[in-house]
Amino acid sequence: MRRIAVILGVAALALAGVFAGVLLPSGGASTQAADATTKVTVKASEFKYVFSKKRVPTGTVIFTVINKGKISHDFKIGGKKTKSLLPGKSQKLTVKFGKKGQYAFLCTLFGHAKAGMKGKFAVAVAPVVPKPTTTTQPPPPPPPPPPTGTVGPGNTTVTVGMVEYGFNLSQTSMPSGQVTFVITNNGAEVHNFSVSGIKAGQILNPGQSETYTVGLPAARFSIVCDVPFHIDRGMSGSITVTP
Repeated sequence: MRRIAVILGVAALALAGVFAGVLLPSGGASTQAADATTKVTVKASEFKYVFSKKRVPTGTVIFTVINKGKISHDFKIGGKKTKSLLPGKSQKLTVKFGKKGQYAFLCTLFGHAKAGMKGKFAVAVAPVVPKPTTTTQPPPPPPPPPPTGTVGPGNTTVTVGMVEYGFNLSQTSMPSGQVTFVITNNGAEVHNFSVSGIKAGQILNPGQSETYTVGLPAARFSIVCDVPFHIDRGMSGSITVTP
């Protein structure tokens, strides 16, 4: 009789173990699902983002933001933001979404969101379908015609430093003739230096330099940075070429 009781007790313990084995994995799976991590690649360019996934479940999302454009961009979502990324650079951004919904994203650099770098990212809901737009951007104005006149015998070298957001020139007045511009990007963003109607400079990353020489007749010339929205931040001016 005692032997039968021992056998029944062992059987009861084994059965309890089976039930525990059935229930515990289920609870563990639920916790794991709640803490699921999703990886999303975000490619930034002028002026849009391309996502590898348009919808994710609630939980942690690791965004890998890559700048595929020619100018700087950043990416902000869920209260977190990457640094300003130079062309070709990337950064990971980890955001935890505890609730389902549409989360706004944008590029915080001046003018970029208005140009199209913004939208809604779907977390455990259907993605937002962008409304088709029929508006078109007006074409940029044509460059001014090159000035006419005789190029004098002058030979001048002008050093140009570019920063956020302006130009530092060693001189803004020079005699007509050959003018050599030695240009260095001393800022933290990409810039270029153009003499309107004469020469468009290369877009330079921070620390890069460029040198070019142009023949300038006596006139007043506009100087600008052609990177979008930089002229709106103050990267423009003029030089005077005297007879």
